[in-house]
Amino acid sequence: MAVNDHPGIMLYSRIRKSPYFYASRKHGVQLYSTYNHTYHPRHYGDPIEEYWHLLNAVTLWDVGVEKQVEITGPDAFEFTNMLVPRDLTKCKVGQCKYVFVTGEDGGILNDPVLLRLGENHLWLSLADSDILLWARGVAYKLGMNVQISEPDVGPMQIQGPKSKDVMVDLFGDSILEVPYYYAVEKELDGMDVVVSRTGYTSELGYEVYLRNASRDGVKLWDTVLQAGEPHDLKVIGPCHIRRIEGGILALGCDMWYETNPFEVGYGFENTWMVDLEQEADFIGKDALRKIRDQGISRKLVGVEMGGPSVGSYNDGAMIDVFPVYDGDRRIGEVTSACHSPRLERNIGFAFVPLSHQDYGTELVVETQHGKQDAVVVEKPFVDPQKETPKHLDQDAASA
Repeated sequence: MAVNDHPGIMLYSRIRKSPYFYASRKHGVQLYSTYNHTYHPRHYGDPIEEYWHLLNAVTLWDVGVEKQVEITGPDAFEFTNMLVPRDLTKCKVGQCKYVFVTGEDGGILNDPVLLRLGENHLWLSLADSDILLWARGVAYKLGMNVQISEPDVGPMQIQGPKSKDVMVDLFGDSILEVPYYYAVEKELDGMDVVVSRTGYTSELGYEVYLRNASRDGVKLWDTVLQAGEPHDLKVIGPCHIRRIEGGILALGCDMWYETNPFEVGYGFENTWMVDLEQEADFIGKDALRKIRDQGISRKLVGVEMGGPSVGSYNDGAMIDVFPVYDGDRRIGEVTSACHSPRLERNIGFAFVPLSHQDYGTELVVETQHGKQDAVVVEKPFVDPQKETPKHLDQDAASA
């Protein structure tokens, strides 16, 4: 028997479609995966070309797979503050926050972007897990006065240095006044949208959340394409090379239910992500306090790896974790890896024992090309202070 290295993905009615599914597939999707039970375009032919276009121009992504959990009602803010270890009393109306949703054992159930649209109106823009069911179950058990639903909302991402130019053509110069990790409500050609200055790239970028998305998805897609044409906008899939360079983690590979925030680098130094001193008695608080006091045994670190290119992560080249060795003893695993074209080397994230976390520690990683020398390095690998997505350039700031 022979292995088919590139099996197809079946298109049928059981798997959900993004509101942009029929529009985005016209651009020649070459590879799908599923995410939140929904088809997700991974790339359109050449992930390396897509990477360079993201860095140099502007790109459009179908990320309608990022389902929203909408929480409203008199107890909505109090309830949401119990779901996450970040202190939401520090989140203003109109602000966005990157948060973890933690279980009773402190494990990471999801890492959404939270949007606070009103005093008691919040969205959790989800990574790939069923937090709608979790939130409904928690609310039912606690008997809180909240309404929890999945609204007809579809996000798209407009990312890259020229994204600001496309957004100005769509919404006017006032869109440049939106600070990093804030959101505004807008109307565009009769469509209701929420625009946030966020993204999955560590580049300048925006997300546009479309209300009535099942009705207006194709209309918004075509509107953005038309605005982007003078700026060389290109449709691509989520760029995992750039997210790995930028130190952005992915739920399902770099963290999961049995992984806690301290292990992935949030909690000890970044106490704002896990605020154990806040008043709210959030789910997992006791467990996370115990983990903080007792310590952890492993840590997610950055690694550079030798050998031939390990691919772009979203090209199907890394079908499983890469084992990590100290000599002949397996001690951990690389969870995400890619070859960075501008760094000209293989980079990734690896879980290793604390005894192997220091920069410069030599390891051996077994990639798809066999065992390769590797070394622990600082992450993010590029722009560690995230200056690029935080600041518009001088021309944009003065526009």
